[in-house]
Amino acid sequence: MRLTALAIVVALSTSAAGQQKPEAPPGDVHSDLLWKKLAVRVDEIVSRFDGVMGVAILDLTDGWILLRNADRVFPTASSIKLAILLELYRQDQEARAGTQGKAKLDDVYSFDPKDLVEDSQIMAGLTAGATRLTNRDLAQFMVAVSDNAATNILYDRVGKENVNAMLRGLGLSKMMLRRKMMDVAAARRGEENVATPQEMVLLLEAIHKEKVLNKELSAEFINQLSTLKDSYIPRYLPTGIKVANKPGSLEAVRTDSGIVFVPNRPFAISVMTAWDHDERAAERAISEVALEAYHYFEMRGKTSEYGRILPALDAK
Repeated sequence: MRLTALAIVVALSTSAAGQQKPEAPPGDVHSDLLWKKLAVRVDEIVSRFDGVMGVAILDLTDGWILLRNADRVFPTASSIKLAILLELYRQDQEARAGTQGKAKLDDVYSFDPKDLVEDSQIMAGLTAGATRLTNRDLAQFMVAVSDNAATNILYDRVGKENVNAMLRGLGLSKMMLRRKMMDVAAARRGEENVATPQEMVLLLEAIHKEKVLNKELSAEFINQLSTLKDSYIPRYLPTGIKVANKPGSLEAVRTDSGIVFVPNRPFAISVMTAWDHDERAAERAISEVALEAYHYFEMRGKTSEYGRILPALDAK
C-alpha cells in the first residue's frame, strides 16, 4: 500500500537523548503550510532521482524533523570522516582534563611515504623525513580536501573502536566506522563505513548543542568543519552562508551531511544516495534538497509567526 508523500517524508524521530521530535511545527498554521511545501518539494526530488536517496532535515531551533528513507543504511563514503574528526576533538578534550593516552590536536606526525594511499594529493606532495604536522594539520587535510592518507593516520591515532564507542554513547546504533579509507578488500568483505541520514543529523545536533565537546572545542570543531571545500550542500546556496559539512563520493554513491547556519534558524541536513545511475545527477539532487531546505529556514528566520518580515529594531 502506497503511503502519501507527506506521511513518508514527515515522520517522528528519536534523538540521541531519547526524546521524540515533532513531525511538524506545532500550533502555527502559517509555518505548518511552509513545512508541508518543503516536504512536498523534497519528495519530488527524491521520487524522480534515478537511484535511492535518503534525506533528513532537522530544525536545530525547535527540533522539527523531516525524514525520507532516513532510517535506511547507506555507505557514507568520506562523510564518515566527520565522526573521526569528532573523536579526535573529544580525545583532545579528555587529554586537557588530564586523561593519559589520548590523541591530542597538537600531537606531531612526521611524514612517511609508506602512509600514502589513493586520493592523497596533499600528503603525496610532502617531503619525507622533513615535514612535520600536527593532528590538527592532518584534520585540516581530511576536511578541506578529504585526503585519505591523513584520514588513515588519524584513524590509527584515535582508534576505530573509540569512534564507534563514542557513536554508541550518543545512541547512534547504525552509524559505523569499519575500515580505513581505500581498503577495497575490506569493503568487499562487507566492512563498509555506513550510517543513516537520520543518525547523521542527530550526530550534528549533538555537536551543535555541545553534548560532546565543551563550548570552546565545539566552536573550534565547527570552524574547522566549515572550511570551504568542493561539496554539494552549499553549491546552490547564497555566497557567505556558513556551512559545516563533510561530503563523500564513491562509485554510484554521493553523500553530504552538515549544519547550515541560516541567520536565526540553523538546520542540520544529511542527504545520502546509492545505486546512482548518474553521479552528477546525484550531486545536483543533493544540492537541490539543500536549497529547498535553505529557502524554508531562511524565511522562518526572518519572519514573525504570521509570516511578516518586520523592520529591524533600530529602523526609523
